[in-house]
Amino acid sequence: MQPDIGERHYLPAAFDDRSIRILLVGCGGNGAQILMGLASLDTALRAISSRSLNVTVVDNDIVSEANLARQPFYRCDLGHSKARTLTERINLAHGLSWEAVHGRAPAAIGVGEADILITCVDTASARRALGAAIAKSRTTPSYWMDLGNRATDGQYLIGCPGRGDGKCGTRLPTVLEYFPELADESAADDDAPSCSVAEALERQSLFVNRVLASHALSLLFDLLGRGSIARAGAVINLASGQAVPIPLPSCG
Repeated sequence: MQPDIGERHYLPAAFDDRSIRILLVGCGGNGAQILMGLASLDTALRAISSRSLNVTVVDNDIVSEANLARQPFYRCDLGHSKARTLTERINLAHGLSWEAVHGRAPAAIGVGEADILITCVDTASARRALGAAIAKSRTTPSYWMDLGNRATDGQYLIGCPGRGDGKCGTRLPTVLEYFPELADESAADDDAPSCSVAEALERQSLFVNRVLASHALSLLFDLLGRGSIARAGAVINLASGQAVPIPLPSCG
């Protein structure tokens, strides 16, 4: 194994000795997996550091039949709010008091007060709306992590909203900067719903969300638990078995 001698991005000292506010937008395929992983990350952070997580999740969707295979919901959850259902389950299991908002961001909740914004949304237009809300806010998150996927591939990326060096030292480009095609307002969104489990599996691989979320959560653990990261994200392809890192911006 080759030693890690490349660029590194370090967690700002402002994150020491306190609870980290996370706003998770989306509680579907990727978002639900991220939310469950954040509970594990909170447990780990409390054990190895003085940090913890205070999570708010927002989603306006309800649990449907098509969600039962790829997402961590059960038949008893059908018709109920995704965000409230999963947050209540996590709070009960882990003794937490995380919050859930049944609504659509950024209209239902401000995005500027979070330390870390995590977006697990289906469309480019939703990302543009969140980016516009960040730009208009008097305060901005220190980090913006975004996850997105297609049938058998996807990517996750962490960036730093704001201008110049911002709060993060060497600023990491956000998802709208790294993938400028997402900022194209003329591009059509593809968010057609699936009506059954079988149809949902035709549109997306059964475990693509779990794989993508696990990689993204591992990056968050390196940043919040170990204090630094050596990559900004990765592009993952389940069909080929490849994971290609997204490098940090060069300091040179």
